Amino acid sequence: MTNFEAFILGVLQGLTEFLPISSSGHLEIGKALFGLHPGNELLFTVILHGATVLSTIVVFRKEIKFILSGISLKGNNEQSSYLIKLLISAIPIAIVGLVFESEIKALFFGNIGIVGIMLLITGLILVFAHFNRSREKTIGYFHSIIIGLVQVVAILPGISRSGATISTALLLGISREEAARFSFLMVLLPIIGANAKIIFSGGWLEEGYSIQPLLIGFIAAFISGYIACKWMLSIVKSGKLLYFAIYCFILGMSALIFHYRF
Repeated sequence: MTNFEAFILGVLQGLTEFLPISSSGHLEIGKALFGLHPGNELLFTVILHGATVLSTIVVFRKEIKFILSGISLKGNNEQSSYLIKLLISAIPIAIVGLVFESEIKALFFGNIGIVGIMLLITGLILVFAHFNRSREKTIGYFHSIIIGLVQVVAILPGISRSGATISTALLLGISREEAARFSFLMVLLPIIGANAKIIFSGGWLEEGYSIQPLLIGFIAAFISGYIACKWMLSIVKSGKLLYFAIYCFILGMSALIFHYRF
């Protein structure tokens, strides 16, 4: 992987992690266009996700500080309750990640046709969420379970994690601001865990990886992720998810044409 390719993929990851258009789908398409072998780029993908986690922490630093400042072992205050909901939402993805690790790796094999289909599904999810107008509730424990299960489905390349989780929250009647905040905070623990597993397993020492492209990709993903996260918050509040549904439809169809023509 060249430094230029790492930069482009980093920017793609940062922008698409928060925008509801599937970061994994864009990365797979980008790798295919660059001719990169999907099986050898898992570490790079995980590192890019780590960069977007860091950008999330920076954007939501006040909210995170507020949650951590009021944690009680008794779990009888607002902060402890919210943290428990975040933990509950992370349980499904943690179980699937640990039990089906090899199967998850197999999903990232460069099949642009499947990515195209999943992008079309993401577009449909965004359309349904756009036309749902009952959004007054706050996140409850049952909501956190449902949204956590949806996050598991978003493992599929082409299914937008932020798009699926935010849309699900909106369909459950959650307010726009709360839906976006919970969606972005709930991903912190799973991705931090995935990065820690790679580091402690020695995956970052694997032969064939150069530190420079990884660093360039990380920085590019962090900066673009910070910008996209702030932008996405305003997009959700203004209810403009339909535009991204149209984008997903166009990109999904383009991916299918590319796959079956080439």
